[in-house]
Amino acid sequence: MTIKVTRDVFRLAQVFTISRGSRTEARVLTVHVRDGTHRGWGECVPYARYGETLESVEAQIAGLPEGIDRTALQEALPAGAARNAVDCALWDMEAKRAGRRVWELAGLPAPGPEITAYTLSLDTPEAMRAQAEKNAHRPLLKIKLGTPDDMPRLEAVRAGAPTSKIIVDANEGWSAEIYADLAPHLKRLGVALVEQPLPAAEDDALLGMERPVPVCADESCHDRASLPALRGKYDLINIKLDKTGGLTEALALRAAAQAEGYAIMVGCMVGSSLAMAPAVLVAQGAAVVDLDGPLLLAEDREHALRYDEKGVHPPDAALWG
Repeated sequence: MTIKVTRDVFRLAQVFTISRGSRTEARVLTVHVRDGTHRGWGECVPYARYGETLESVEAQIAGLPEGIDRTALQEALPAGAARNAVDCALWDMEAKRAGRRVWELAGLPAPGPEITAYTLSLDTPEAMRAQAEKNAHRPLLKIKLGTPDDMPRLEAVRAGAPTSKIIVDANEGWSAEIYADLAPHLKRLGVALVEQPLPAAEDDALLGMERPVPVCADESCHDRASLPALRGKYDLINIKLDKTGGLTEALALRAAAQAEGYAIMVGCMVGSSLAMAPAVLVAQGAAVVDLDGPLLLAEDREHALRYDEKGVHPPDAALWG
């Protein structure tokens, strides 16, 4: 079996801003695997927040032994972007080899469409209200916040989209004091959940803190090893394949988290339909789905995922799986 890595760049439809910075394009790594007859592929987004670069992830993949399978891969690489792209590529190749879909190989029910959030990036209150008005027809909006003066932004979005369900993502941008002050207002404005309000290294402050709005762990939750440290702090976990290190661990994390009483959110980095395709399988029946990466792009892969009023649809075999 051979493994090849290429770099791909997808232009964004508009500047995308979170509390840690802005971007105008999505830079991804695409992994291609081939066994001589069959091929598979997967995509990952190296993320600086977790110490990853395009170069470091490429080096991790280049260091893998020839002929590695998914079982050995789980030990060969840590959870993260490199393992994700290889794991998903191997799933895709296995499906093509078997002449079946990935969901069948994984013993999952046939997937269907899931309503997904649409993300409004961090901006001035006026610009965010305009974004909200433009997207007020969408049933679920996700707002990027994470500054000390977020209330005007939140009020502006609610005014712009009075009937949409709203979730908030602070990307670790608040202190415990700021969050405690904001929490009652989140509830007042009908926010359905808040994602990672505090830095992961400081989230012990959530212990014993009143949670008028459900709190979801994102940067604090990577794989199953993360779960013990989340007890008493969070109500949901956000599963992202670039954090779990692929579909294999994502499915295991979902099962383990549900067994411990957590609700499930399935999210994504900003990537193409190839990155979202395996995540759609994990997202089946999730409390919150946030797989809008392709909707934020000005260009996408061939055989792109379909988005309509029913949500994001499972991938065609021509794309993945």
